[in-house]
Amino acid sequence: MTAEPVGARSRTGYDAETLAALEADAGTIKARYPDPRSGLLPLLHLVQSVDGYVSRDGIVFCAEQLGMTAAEVSAVATFYTQYKRRPNGEYTVGVCTNTLCAVMGGDAIFDRLSQHLDVAHDETTPDGSVTLERVECNAACDYAPVVMVNWEFFDNQTPDSAAELTDRLRAGEQVTPTRGADSVCSFKTMSRVLAGFDDGRADEGVGAGGPTLEGLRIARERGWTAPGTDQPEISGTPRAEVPPETGTGQSSAERKPTTPSDDTGPAGPADAKEGDDD
Repeated sequence: MTAEPVGARSRTGYDAETLAALEADAGTIKARYPDPRSGLLPLLHLVQSVDGYVSRDGIVFCAEQLGMTAAEVSAVATFYTQYKRRPNGEYTVGVCTNTLCAVMGGDAIFDRLSQHLDVAHDETTPDGSVTLERVECNAACDYAPVVMVNWEFFDNQTPDSAAELTDRLRAGEQVTPTRGADSVCSFKTMSRVLAGFDDGRADEGVGAGGPTLEGLRIARERGWTAPGTDQPEISGTPRAEVPPETGTGQSSAERKPTTPSDDTGPAGPADAKEGDDD
């Protein structure tokens, strides 16, 4: 009996070479999970890395690979905003407009970029280079306001700096994120990374900068630890014993309220003194 060619029964419109590569990568993804259907999210990123969005062919491919209906796959693809149902730009420029970034200027940045690029939310410039988005919190509030390009951080932005950033992207210039990888890859390449395939950039650049680590620095400086932890010495200096009821290196008797008039208030800093509120 003659073996059936790879992908012979696929209802997608992918050519044989593309389909064979997709099937090989899909096999790698499915092997990571006890239930192959759990691989749907990375599979959607995989087809997006080929088409630049989750196309009709991509929906059908995922359904065939996982024994699902196209409607079931579409329901997931339309729920998450990282999956695009129409062609996306080479770069997704996401402006955080959640609470802190908005207060620090995120809305002003988005409005400037929308006018500068002549596109609205989730629209792409005519040259196909940039898709502009309002995005929810990027977990980078210590660097607000934040703009992301294909999920790489550009911290402490202003309307002018963000406009310059998009101009450089559209001109084909290389831009360097504030933290993380040393360069910005294309939307298709990032989609493949999100599918779980290493591009060799994971250990590049700065992971966490000074503002992110400031709380840790202060805790170490003051010898604070979490209740019940047994943590190693730092720079040869043992950490202070921390009473479980306070977690600040103070006993309950030593603890001062945040304001002198409220004896039920939370503990203030370990070195708080009378009159500090003035």
